[in-house]
Amino acid sequence: MTAAKDLLAGHPFFRDLDERYLELIAGCGRNVKYNAGEYIFREGDVSDAFYLIRYGRVALEVHVPGRGPVVIETLNEGDVLSWSWLVPPYRKQFDARALTLVRALAFDGECILKKCEEDPRLGYELLRRFIQLVGRRLQATRMQILDVFGQGK
Repeated sequence: MTAAKDLLAGHPFFRDLDERYLELIAGCGRNVKYNAGEYIFREGDVSDAFYLIRYGRVALEVHVPGRGPVVIETLNEGDVLSWSWLVPPYRKQFDARALTLVRALAFDGECILKKCEEDPRLGYELLRRFIQLVGRRLQATRMQILDVFGQGK
């Protein structure tokens, strides 16, 4: 997983993370591929991984009754997908659908959580980074809600 470690080291999300932590995280990763139109996960699924998108585009969607799927955010190369693996009840909050061919590194949440329990400093560093991701997703969701309700007027 040396290549994964190098990829993490050069990624803004993992910037300034201690090299030993990069190695631990990389050891929990694997390459995955999704074809255009394929769901990476669905809302309510068990959340047991997060993804670093290496190539392609992913739509984060929520189903709105009477309207169907609404794209909350579109993620691209370099974006991090999924935060719900980090907190109970460990369930996905959105649908994630590949808009194009997607290649990503998937990181096993249970593996990462175990390493965080063994080294609370790693847990703090990851939580600090993922909470920013949660904040951005909440803001994107807020903007979509305003758009949905604004169209009804």
